[in-house]
Amino acid sequence: MKTLHQSPTDPAFVQDPYPFYAKARDAGALHYWQDYDMVAAFRKSAVHMLLRDRRFGREIPAEMATPGPAHLAPFLAVEAHSLLDAEPPRHTRLRKLVMRAFTSRAITALEADIAQLCHDLIDAFPDQPFDLLQAYCTQVPIVTICRLLGVPEEMAPQLLDWSHRMVAMYQAGRTEETEHSAAEASAAFSDYLRSYIDQRRSDPQDDLITRLIAAEEAGDSLTTDELIGTCILLLNAGHEATVHALGNGVKTMLEQGWDPAWLTEDGIDQLVEEILRYDPPLHMFTRYAYEEAEVFDHTFQRGDQVALLLGAANRDPAVLDDPEVFNPSRPAKTNTSFGGGLHFCVGAPLARLEMRIALPILFQRCPDLRLAEKPEYSDSYHFHGLNRLMVSR
Repeated sequence: MKTLHQSPTDPAFVQDPYPFYAKARDAGALHYWQDYDMVAAFRKSAVHMLLRDRRFGREIPAEMATPGPAHLAPFLAVEAHSLLDAEPPRHTRLRKLVMRAFTSRAITALEADIAQLCHDLIDAFPDQPFDLLQAYCTQVPIVTICRLLGVPEEMAPQLLDWSHRMVAMYQAGRTEETEHSAAEASAAFSDYLRSYIDQRRSDPQDDLITRLIAAEEAGDSLTTDELIGTCILLLNAGHEATVHALGNGVKTMLEQGWDPAWLTEDGIDQLVEEILRYDPPLHMFTRYAYEEAEVFDHTFQRGDQVALLLGAANRDPAVLDDPEVFNPSRPAKTNTSFGGGLHFCVGAPLARLEMRIALPILFQRCPDLRLAEKPEYSDSYHFHGLNRLMVSR
């Protein structure tokens, strides 16, 4: 197996990781990525298989689990009740209960509100160059999540602050300062939600938190800690993915030129899928091996971790013609941007809905939108999103 050397914080890699992916893909499906000290899958065939192979999973094997440092206790307490890091039977139970509340009907019901929100945000755009990432791409998902959960919209800036500090734990180059900040944010976020959940128990409303409280499966329901973990996951994962999917998508459209046909009712779904494929907001997801398993001529032992390179799999020429070309007119194919298998993102339908509403409204209202400065990606791998998106209109 080939050993690869590539720092995930190297500035050139941060701005454009795709040449590294292409070289790795050309050399094979699996390689040892020394900077992460684990095997990594680069080809679509390997990533697709590992997302669905039940010999691998998200939850750390029991014999490898440790209490963790004391200063991270609040963060780890949230993680312990997260659907993201659970495996069956715990995952099966949690996901069933969550999906009883987070229904397609509940998501579809948000459509008119999302459209009005987009128009309201655009009405407030300044005349001088401004950061579209903050003025639009961030606001659409965070306000939508607030409305979905039933949390006051004025809490959005505070929720964003807590979320950013927690999500920083998954980025390359995290420090002890990052850990203390994430722990403080986790404690404050949990305390707020605990109080809010208590309020909703005595005063139910037509919102997701109330529906999560009421969700029941064979007499079972979510505990308060599970409710907190679920709400934090929905906000952290939900807004982070959509913010950068929108930002990366608008950047690409403005850099390469956009066709109004992409934004029509007949074209929008293909545009959304091509944006997610071409420059996804999440580039890496990891799994643990649960038993000895031979995959693409490599034998994993129980406890070995493997990195699934979603951004590399999406540009695999073995499954797509001209994968380095942004082409929203191509027939939509399944991409790996929302994961797959048991852990396929529960928020994917909401993220897609937000994109299919927000993009046409933005370009219809601002047909002369253009870049005001060259966009730069933030040093936040394994996420892939912009620092800002300065535009004029």
